[in-house]
Amino acid sequence: MNMKGQRVLMFIDNIFEDMELLYPYYRLIEEGAEVVVAGPEANVVYTGKNGYPFRSNAAITDQQARNFDLLVIAGGFAPDKLRRDAKVLELTREIFEAGKIVAHICHGGWIPISAGIMQGFTCTSTPGIKDDLKNAGANWIDEEVVVDRNQISSRKPEDLPAFCRAIVKQATK
Repeated sequence: MNMKGQRVLMFIDNIFEDMELLYPYYRLIEEGAEVVVAGPEANVVYTGKNGYPFRSNAAITDQQARNFDLLVIAGGFAPDKLRRDAKVLELTREIFEAGKIVAHICHGGWIPISAGIMQGFTCTSTPGIKDDLKNAGANWIDEEVVVDRNQISSRKPEDLPAFCRAIVKQATK
């Protein structure tokens, strides 16, 4: 229980990547963290792109960055919709600017791009948003997990073990 006492924020909306939400969610709980999964509305069941339902336990609008130790952003196509929400971008920027971990996988990088926090960071993602990250000023590399200062990134569901190991390692330094 290396993360006991830490609070983690995750975002959810329809068409999230099922494994990229669920694997870190349960893995971080296993480490003792309290994980808040915030959606556009609290207590609403959102459906993953592979059909798995998951109920949000909070509303995004009710969250404050100061109440969290790190942010984990799952991929799928939900990040494309979520990055249009000013509160999502505010939370992402504030967590990042406080020096706390912002971890994103696959298409999850769309949110840090729109939050304006990718300039000068080395990261990875699904190749589908490689150009978006480069255009946002990031140095994109093809690795299973990349840790650069307070950002952690991975490419795809198959990279989840390395992604979660990196999150736990960085969060417990």
